[in-house]
Amino acid sequence: MKEHKKKTPRGIYEYYEKNPDSADKKIFGRVSYPDRRGFLKGAGLATMAAVLGGAIPFHRNMPAGLIPAAFAEGLEDVVIEGKDGLTVLNDRPMNAETPPHLLDDDITPTTRHFIRNNGIPPTEVNPAGWTLTIGGLVDKQMSLTIDDLKKNFDVIEQQLVLECGGNGRAFFEPKATGNQWTYGAVACSKWTGVRLADVLKAAGVKDNAIYTAHYGADTHLSGQEGKVPISRGVPIAKAMGNENLIAFAQNGKPLHPMNGAPLRLVIPGWPGSCSQKWLTRIQIRDQVHDGPKMTGTSYRVPNRPVAPGEKVATEDFDIIERMPVKSLITSPQTNAQVSGREVMVRGHAWSGDRKVEKVQISIDFGATWMNADLSAPANPGAWQTFTTQVKFPQPGYYEVWAKATDDHGISQPFAIAWNPKGYLNNTFHRIALVVG
Repeated sequence: MKEHKKKTPRGIYEYYEKNPDSADKKIFGRVSYPDRRGFLKGAGLATMAAVLGGAIPFHRNMPAGLIPAAFAEGLEDVVIEGKDGLTVLNDRPMNAETPPHLLDDDITPTTRHFIRNNGIPPTEVNPAGWTLTIGGLVDKQMSLTIDDLKKNFDVIEQQLVLECGGNGRAFFEPKATGNQWTYGAVACSKWTGVRLADVLKAAGVKDNAIYTAHYGADTHLSGQEGKVPISRGVPIAKAMGNENLIAFAQNGKPLHPMNGAPLRLVIPGWPGSCSQKWLTRIQIRDQVHDGPKMTGTSYRVPNRPVAPGEKVATEDFDIIERMPVKSLITSPQTNAQVSGREVMVRGHAWSGDRKVEKVQISIDFGATWMNADLSAPANPGAWQTFTTQVKFPQPGYYEVWAKATDDHGISQPFAIAWNPKGYLNNTFHRIALVVG
């Protein structure tokens, strides 16, 4: 007898995927008007309030098609060796994200750093036998052990943000293929290593150099010998920045195997795919690198705004460089019950290779905003922590929204700038609270 595999429930997103207006009506009795403002009719409002655990004081501000943040998450945690509470999205290759409330630390613990793999990690990761080669357009080809790096170059520690370019892809409509990251493909650990720029200067980068090419020891999922799962790079100008590290330690200890042990690149502010794990070779090239995941539409977005679902020609895509301004509420946890009328809201904000100028919080669906206290970054490339005491006017269901603005005056948007590959979603982070 043929065995039928039970379909895993997808929750509220399954209802909203094809027709959000119909979903509004079926689930909440909500009718969408042309001005895109949501309206909750009597029975629907009562039902929704019962589900959420309280009245919604600012329900008239809710945009049509808006899924309440109370229903927007809920992925089950699983345990990975050496990790704590990560949610697995894929096991071949292994990809796992961290729920926002587990990212509350200013320095992300190794146990809670997300995992983004493209191939099969190497099994032999002994630091004593590891070698990094520097080749291509350099005056001096170099072969360096980890001990060579420690002895011949300044060893430094920096808190640096790594974020997957597809972080937030789960919220795209129409859906984009790829790992359906929600919020947790980001972290800011303390990395120990040597400056990439110092190593490249020692090798002597030639004048006609344009791009780096990075190679790791992971193997392709197909098992085909010599086939590389990912090899990306960055322009020489970016590579020579002091913020980039060839790292051999994370939070004062050897790297976790799933985070690139024993040696990796850390290129903060750019897509995490630039930060090659299990690093074995860096080539300097006289052209934009064309390795796997560098061509076609990989880690690229259209060179112009496009409509949701629009077909875009491959030649109209540009390589993603700096990541956009973003914020994440880490406390309280979404769907928390607040006993009093006040709560401390805390989180982090970052903006590629820029600083964040301010973070604002809203509890009335964006009708009004209040400024949060914002710390300075520990060093260039680190995220900044924000805090603010929020007072709620009455009991009920609330959404707390966070919006960051960087030092170039660029703020997070409310709506997703859709693109076919689901990259660079930097819309407001929303959490749900029931105050009572």
